[in-house]
Amino acid sequence: MGELDHCAVCDTVRFSPSDIVRRQVAIWSGVKSESIQVIRHEQFEYGYKAGCHLLIMSDRAERDEGETLIEGLPKSSLRQFNRKLTLVPTGHQFHGWQIPRTLSRATYFYIDPLRLPVDPDLRFAETELKPRLFFFDQGLWETLQKLKAEAENPERGHEGYAEALSVVLAHELLRLNNGAATTQQRVRGGLAAWQKRRVAEYIEEHLYDDFSLSALSELAGLSPFHFSRAFKESFGLSPHRYLTSRRMDKAKDLLAQPDMSVTQIGFQLGFSEASSFSTAFHKHTGTTPTAYRRGLE
Repeated sequence: MGELDHCAVCDTVRFSPSDIVRRQVAIWSGVKSESIQVIRHEQFEYGYKAGCHLLIMSDRAERDEGETLIEGLPKSSLRQFNRKLTLVPTGHQFHGWQIPRTLSRATYFYIDPLRLPVDPDLRFAETELKPRLFFFDQGLWETLQKLKAEAENPERGHEGYAEALSVVLAHELLRLNNGAATTQQRVRGGLAAWQKRRVAEYIEEHLYDDFSLSALSELAGLSPFHFSRAFKESFGLSPHRYLTSRRMDKAKDLLAQPDMSVTQIGFQLGFSEASSFSTAFHKHTGTTPTAYRRGLE
């Protein structure tokens, strides 16, 4: 393995309580691998200020409750993220908490962009990577699996191979960052099953919140343009119309509850004015909220 001092700036993810996880570390030039195993079913917190790029490979990860946040992205309360990847670029904060449903297993890869043995013409150290939370990319996953196998090899006699994989890892990250992922679902086929499920879950979790198209496209690992087309292919509606449709379905449920006024329902659904809620409801259903409620009586 490489020297230990090159990872001095790569502080590891902190856990509280600190003994909630078991760690196993391996180090190559520019990359530190840390195998993480949660060992108790109890609530814990975690946090990291990225002095190096952090790439998380979650083999098994399920929680009953919890939130995860990367600076620059919407927080997520996704409960199952088995076989998911998370990228925390240098300079970004990463933190969260959870009550584990299963004893999670993951591998953390700390990547020092200044010490990775890549061709300077690649300009990897100068590239600003985009943060990504709970995504999947087949090429990247396969490279990380090979690195993980090297880290778990007790003989550790293939340092040259591991460093070659580190160079491949840099290329994979640049490919992903440039939006040229080979695993992007063709627009004609719509979103992949995991992308569709992840986006639908996020919309349901944030039904009352304002969020951007770019936030949704990041969840699927696609550009906003390709995401919009793939989303419409999968859901039959544009992202905006789908969100409106789900809010109006929720509005119907709330209108059936006489203890809430039409104005209160509109505010709860994220409309700043009762008139804008009424207009949206009428456009979607062909009737006003008040008329719809009377029809329920």
